[in-house]
Amino acid sequence: MADLFDTGTPAPPPAKSAPRPLADRLRPQALAEVIGQQQVLGPDAPLGVMLASGSLGSIVFWGPPGVGKTTIARLLADATDLHFVQISAIFSGVPELRKVFEAARMRRANGQGTLLFVDEIHRFNKAQQDSFLPHMEDGTILLVGATTENPSFELNAAVLSRAQVLVLERLSEADLERLVQRAEQELGRPLPLDEGARAALLEMADGDGRALLNLVEQVMSWRVADPLDTAALRTRLMKRAAQYDKSGDGHYNLISALHKSVRGSDPDAALYWFARMLEAGEDPRFLARRITRMAVEDIGLADPQAQTHCLDAWNTYERLGSPEGELALAQALVYIALAPKSNAVYVAYKAARAAAKKTGSLRPPKHILNAPTRLMKDQGYGAGYAYDHDAEDGFSGQDYFPEEMRRETFYDPVDRGFERDMRKRVDYFAKLRTQRQKT
Repeated sequence: MADLFDTGTPAPPPAKSAPRPLADRLRPQALAEVIGQQQVLGPDAPLGVMLASGSLGSIVFWGPPGVGKTTIARLLADATDLHFVQISAIFSGVPELRKVFEAARMRRANGQGTLLFVDEIHRFNKAQQDSFLPHMEDGTILLVGATTENPSFELNAAVLSRAQVLVLERLSEADLERLVQRAEQELGRPLPLDEGARAALLEMADGDGRALLNLVEQVMSWRVADPLDTAALRTRLMKRAAQYDKSGDGHYNLISALHKSVRGSDPDAALYWFARMLEAGEDPRFLARRITRMAVEDIGLADPQAQTHCLDAWNTYERLGSPEGELALAQALVYIALAPKSNAVYVAYKAARAAAKKTGSLRPPKHILNAPTRLMKDQGYGAGYAYDHDAEDGFSGQDYFPEEMRRETFYDPVDRGFERDMRKRVDYFAKLRTQRQKT
């Protein structure tokens, strides 16, 4: 029986004379032909084990563009005799989903299962994602989603609990070279590039197989007498933009790498991630703010000048702009990477906030309250307050915590940088406080 709603059925093949992009011509016809991704396709890898056992479950492919998500999904359908349906969350809504589910139900009634491939699945809202659940549970569809964003943040927990997330990696240089060799075999001639230019072409693809084949197709269309060198190639081709979304997972991954490089006192790695973000188009003001935060959070009073350096660099950037001002930010970055580290104030601040939240209704002790009226004096406000400047060593040693609360120690300076001196001061006042409170 024919499907009434056969949404997603592949279009008829083009006529032999119709042009076909090289990426389409080289699309693998079996899983064994897929280049790379052995961490999911190998015999002992998740998909290899699933296929060998004949128990393929719903899957979410997470990975950058051009690494084979769509191709692998289509080949999984072929390998399991499932009807392949492909939709994109960018162009599909509730009406289209209803048609897809109805068609899948009809196929199931006729004895055939459906592998539904949803590209950019993270683009569906919560309600749309929830609509998949009953059809996944009763076996109407086997869902294979594809996303470039972190599924933990972008997909419903209910969907994730019913699907295994498999991470696809950007293609390695060796993978890309194999892809070029396949292209040369398909086209019947070698790339008109010398060894250096060939390596530069692989670098331009940045791990994206589809982008590489598009570049190869451009290069093959040139009519040149001799192989081109790297300089000639870069004149004719622009490097593809780095994979980077200022509001997405890549953004947070890189800023995390930058922050941890600074925390780990590695100025070279910090400069690398800083440069990576600038090359990808990150706003230098965002980086200036984050660099200043690193100084406050991870250096603190171990080097009080670190924060000043960062603020000065930020101010210099505002005056100079890009690209000159970015050098000032780089200078501050190197300074804080090599500065002594301490998160003692950061830890103390969080502990104080936790204590304040727990004891937020306790009043200050009366002896440290001002008493501007007679009534307040009669209530004992200010009674017994010791003015520190009148005390020996300028320190009274009084207790300033609420009377119902025992004294807490939040700040525990480290034995590094300027905080060595802060430790001496903390210990000095602690000793005096003990002596004064005994008298």
